[in-house]
Amino acid sequence: MEKMLSIAEARRALSRLPDYFTQTPDVGALAITRRGQPVLAVLSWAQYEALVETLDILGDEEQTAQLRRAVAEIEAGAAQAWEASGEESQ
Repeated sequence: MEKMLSIAEARRALSRLPDYFTQTPDVGALAITRRGQPVLAVLSWAQYEALVETLDILGDEEQTAQLRRAVAEIEAGAAQAWEASGEESQ
């Protein structure tokens, strides 16, 4: 779900935004608007870190290829649950 705030509203609400993201984790980002058009996005630090990590993975050709192979295995039913793989957690 995306919520929109004008720049003026965002300025007034800035100190309350951390609590807002904590209380409404289903909101991924807030769109900050100027004259009704989105011009900025504000997101929680956790959401930002997840986005950066995803971009890092997708920017690495080898990791992206491994991810695609894993998804293909899952879709083909060839994947095995971690617990059933015989691997022991350390």
